[in-house]
Amino acid sequence: MFFKKKYIFIIIFLISIFTGVFIGAIFALTKDLPQIKKLENFIPSAATKIYSADKVLLAELFIEKRYPVSIKKMPYYLKAAIVATEDKKFYKHFGFDIKGIIRAATKDIIAGEFIEGASTITQQLAKTLFLTKKKNLVRKLNEIILSIQLERRYTKNEILEIYLNQVYFGSGAYGVESAAKIYFNKSVSDLNLNQCALIAGMPKSPSRYSPLNNKDLATKRRNTVLFQMMQDKVITKSRYDNEVKQPVIINNKKKTYNKAPFFVDIVKKQTGSVLGSSMLYKGGIKIYTTLYYKYQEIAEQSQRKHINNLIKRMQAKNINNPAPQGALVSIDTKTGAILAMTGGNNYQKSSYNRAVFAKRQSGSAFKPIIYALAIEKGLEQNSTILDAPVIFPGSKKAGDWQPENFSRKYSGEITLRYALVHSKNIPAVKLIEKFGVQSTVKFAKKLGIQSKLAPYLSLALGSSETTLVELTSAYAVFPDKGLWIKPFYITKITDRSSAVIWQNIPVRHIAMSEKSAAIMSDILKGVITEGTGKKAKFLSGFTAGKTGTTNNYKDALFIGFSSNIATGVWVGNDNYSSLGNFETGAKAALPIWIDFMKKVVLRSSNNYFNIPDGIYQKNFDMISGENCFSHSINCVKGLFRIKH
Repeated sequence: MFFKKKYIFIIIFLISIFTGVFIGAIFALTKDLPQIKKLENFIPSAATKIYSADKVLLAELFIEKRYPVSIKKMPYYLKAAIVATEDKKFYKHFGFDIKGIIRAATKDIIAGEFIEGASTITQQLAKTLFLTKKKNLVRKLNEIILSIQLERRYTKNEILEIYLNQVYFGSGAYGVESAAKIYFNKSVSDLNLNQCALIAGMPKSPSRYSPLNNKDLATKRRNTVLFQMMQDKVITKSRYDNEVKQPVIINNKKKTYNKAPFFVDIVKKQTGSVLGSSMLYKGGIKIYTTLYYKYQEIAEQSQRKHINNLIKRMQAKNINNPAPQGALVSIDTKTGAILAMTGGNNYQKSSYNRAVFAKRQSGSAFKPIIYALAIEKGLEQNSTILDAPVIFPGSKKAGDWQPENFSRKYSGEITLRYALVHSKNIPAVKLIEKFGVQSTVKFAKKLGIQSKLAPYLSLALGSSETTLVELTSAYAVFPDKGLWIKPFYITKITDRSSAVIWQNIPVRHIAMSEKSAAIMSDILKGVITEGTGKKAKFLSGFTAGKTGTTNNYKDALFIGFSSNIATGVWVGNDNYSSLGNFETGAKAALPIWIDFMKKVVLRSSNNYFNIPDGIYQKNFDMISGENCFSHSINCVKGLFRIKH
């Protein structure tokens, strides 16, 4: 009785299937399902690639690591292996296999659950693209109907191409090109028979048969595929015997991290804000950036070397567990392009980008902004100012303020050039008092300082916090004839067809006059030839810059430039503790800057400084400001405005 009922149930079930298929076929022949219409515009997700300006692949972004490839580039053995393994009648049926369905249905009924799918390649594609993984009769009927539609609209090779680009092959590989890269580090077009068979065996159970998870099981599965290919006369018996003896050799690349990861993070963030995260991770777009990887390598090496030297000095001073961080940013002064960037010492340990997001006091590195305002207001570099102790009544909340020079020594009446070159504090404070704190803040913003600046006289000593990128872009104004250009990271973005879908539009404005910018560049050149940046004096071509050190040696900076590259370096502890006594900008930051610039400036062209019209050179005493002969003590040559 039990078997009779079971037999009746099987008959009813099979009739239901065929009825459903028949109705579905009629429906399919008269009207397209919405999903099939969507497939006309279907584009599988693909990895986004980020490139440097010198054509180095910096990173790939993806949710599913997929590289769509034409079926014409797929080896014959791969296509034959997939058909032999997944669907022997692929080129004969119209989307589904009736005998296979009956056989599978019988097994499912006996087992009392869905244990065998009997899915053709077309059905598997329909299920992958349009349906859920839930197993039930309704889904199976939908699968068959969708398969019929796919067969009506597409050739067998088109269906096979979509399938092979869509199916999962384990270990993060979506599509055959990705599988070829992950398992063999080559393109799918270069796979041999053995490798084709191994890949073809994986769709049935991708995780189980991945050679990265279980090489023995993967080898057995490969041999099964080769046997099926022999049965289908795709390969000969002798070829089969030879291939199954071959070991599975995997050439899997070890996991690598993005190149220039701090920079790449900014690129990802900006692209996501413009195009959305879906396009960023699935769109298969190409992002072309401003970064020169050959410069980036120099930056990372220079920072690593001198941070390690600093750690040794800190240990010698009995500083426990020293962990100083460094950051570097280099900008093309003519375009605003970011050429190199480090946001810290080790991205894997800390991905926080200190070049872009860390707001730290700039110390004396802020002074050039104040002197630039003074020059713009009409003072000359030989104008004099009194360097002597002074008290500013009520300039601080706590009452009167009496600033001091770093050396606690005073030089009396000195030129602006001497005061800045030797980083005197008192003259800087007097200048900000002379021209006004608010005027200084306003001028700083014209130079690209976007961080909030506290409106106090102590601003002259760099008491307000700014970012390294802001400060470096401000310095870039001086060699760029007074023009501020917004720093940028991405030049253009193209879609899969290489059409440009986004392009950088330069943002720029005149921050100061060309003459004033030239004079400031000349004064800052003096920092290297005569002042706190003397360690860089040996560098060829035009170089200029300024050191910066904050209270208790918490921050060390050097911001400088050649005629076409501005580079800023910051060194400090994330917890704002001291780097150690006498770890100034000249000692902790300048060596990194020198190592970077001496190699980069040699690679760049035209490193000379153009003197603009309306400017002339003359000798003057850098202390008194009086005219002098070139051989006199303290006599320097500087730039001045021609007075009409």
